[in-house]
Amino acid sequence: LLLASCVSDSTNSARPMNLSKFQSQAADFKNVISVPDYESSPAAVSKSVDEAIARANAALDRIGRLRGAELTFASTVGAIDDAMLEPGLTGNRLYLVKETSRDPAVREADTEAVKKFQEWAVGLEYREDVYAAIKGFADTQPKLTGEEAKLMAEQLRDYNRAGLALPKNERDEVERLRKQLAGLTTDFDSNINKARGPVKFTRAELSGVPESLFAQKGVKTGDDEYTIMANITFQYMMVMENAKSEATRKRLQVVHDNLAREANTPLLRQILELRNTIAAKLGYANWADYQIEPKMARTGATALKFLEDLKLGLQPKLDAEIAAFRALKVKETGDANAQINLWDWRYYANQLKKDKYNVDAEHLRDFFPLDRTLDGMFAIYQKIFGVKFQRIAPPATWVDDLQLWAVSDAQSGEPLGLFYLDLFPRDGKYNHFAVFPVIEGKRLADGRYQRPTVAMVCNFTAPQEGKPSLMAHEEVVTLFHEFGHVMHSMLTRARFARFSGSNVERDFVEAPSQMLENWAWDKTVLDTFAADYRDPKRKIPAEILAQLKASELATKGVWYRRQLCFGLLDLGLHMQVRAGSGVDPIELSNRIMSETLLPVPEDTAFAAYFGHLMGYDAGYYGYAWADAIAADMASVFENSPSGYFDVNTGLKLRNEIYAVGSSRDPRESIEKFLGRPQSKQSFLKKVGIATK
Repeated sequence: LLLASCVSDSTNSARPMNLSKFQSQAADFKNVISVPDYESSPAAVSKSVDEAIARANAALDRIGRLRGAELTFASTVGAIDDAMLEPGLTGNRLYLVKETSRDPAVREADTEAVKKFQEWAVGLEYREDVYAAIKGFADTQPKLTGEEAKLMAEQLRDYNRAGLALPKNERDEVERLRKQLAGLTTDFDSNINKARGPVKFTRAELSGVPESLFAQKGVKTGDDEYTIMANITFQYMMVMENAKSEATRKRLQVVHDNLAREANTPLLRQILELRNTIAAKLGYANWADYQIEPKMARTGATALKFLEDLKLGLQPKLDAEIAAFRALKVKETGDANAQINLWDWRYYANQLKKDKYNVDAEHLRDFFPLDRTLDGMFAIYQKIFGVKFQRIAPPATWVDDLQLWAVSDAQSGEPLGLFYLDLFPRDGKYNHFAVFPVIEGKRLADGRYQRPTVAMVCNFTAPQEGKPSLMAHEEVVTLFHEFGHVMHSMLTRARFARFSGSNVERDFVEAPSQMLENWAWDKTVLDTFAADYRDPKRKIPAEILAQLKASELATKGVWYRRQLCFGLLDLGLHMQVRAGSGVDPIELSNRIMSETLLPVPEDTAFAAYFGHLMGYDAGYYGYAWADAIAADMASVFENSPSGYFDVNTGLKLRNEIYAVGSSRDPRESIEKFLGRPQSKQSFLKKVGIATK
């Protein structure tokens, strides 16, 4: 009854409130609410990055001149966090514009600006004068506790990881190599965004594909010609999951796995070899060990063992699932010797769901019109986290349908932050789903708190004439996940920007969001918003949801082994490829994928289009690592009096996980939320390895 009232108070349809009013309310709580002015020309982009760097350099110069009694926490360790605020905001803003602007010239300018910013950021760790000030203060053995102690320890660790303990000539070489690396990784990312994969098919070749795809703008390009863009995720997935023709699926798979191949294959080798060279100069066995040191796993070997153990445990389940897919293919083709190929598994997984479990994923879209789903999710998150969302008219937009939302504490009315929603695909836009930080949460020098602003960038199917945007259930799962990252930022109370929001250990950062995916599988949760858009009284039948869960578990082995493909190839590339090793990155990644899931198509280069290798390098294992934590955390809700709507558990999650960010060790935060040591049992049950 209470939840029904939440949904009826539709936040998405309310008149937008005024930003100035929200900012005024924030001032009453000594909070600052901000939205930046976004650069709209290449000249403005260049000016912004130059000015931010100049002001930050001046602040760092002041720190570097400090001596003796002038060395205090506030003037050294704290001052660095302060000095990095503006350039951090500039970098965030430019990166968001690079991924979302409709203007190719602005995107290109932002790409170059991000490179410049990243090169400058690398150089910060080689400022001997600033390091001397930090070390000089540390040498006084100050009695710091809590966030202050953690901030100083991590700053010193970062300087050591940058090579400040090396002789100057070696240190200078590491700095030069890291700046070179920053430019190469930006180019790799940009090549992915630029990659286009138009594949032309006849209507007959696309037999089985939902009608909704044919109605999408730009798909019909001739009398009997339909152009599928392999680089647009929802188009690619619709064909791979539904096209009856194996030749069609294979053709699209090959194009997809060769996106950005020409531009990025040579870059990938350069990047991997350069990373290994840098790691070796800093005293690490490989780049994986270097990257994982500050994370929960600590070493590449620990992360690799975690994935290999999971791979082995999943083998019987994978074998059973592939056998079930093969039986369907034999029946459909009449070929007793038919085998399952990489381009087959999505199609037959979907067929299995329809055949054995009577689940038609496309049909379920009717229950998830985007606006109603957003409203429903908002109501749930407002309830369990004790917050309120209000639509705000954005002072500036980068696309006409951009939304801006205000978040405040439901009890006190304290403004907590802002988030953007950029919902639909367009040319040149980031082509997956992600939450981009815009403004970090931080206690300012004058005692006020800078509350965060973030942008959730999505690529849902756009609405059509007379028909709303309809979401696949897996997109609903993604929505709940990504909005978890929004909440992680909005609810922060960390004193320093370095620790606020999602600025936590990279193998923990996904756990709170992955935990919230469970909400999208619960009947009670879904009934608060999921309804046929043509008849809102019609809910998803309990038996359909039960079958959906069973079908999800029925294909969990192949899904998870695919995730392990990415984690293992990521670690393999960063533990085995080095200058002079003779290891070809494409051959190695293809071999790992073939051994872990299914043989990859010949003459393809998926790794050249695998964006996680940049920015999440030697870190993809973190998804599975975090998933084990997430399943354990979800069990707290499952065992609570009100299940997924339990307010006390939600507030505990808010206070022990989201609010603290990385201001303390994640192990401590996890155990405080759980009320006990961590366990893998819930995770093993989730992936179908253990059932008790």
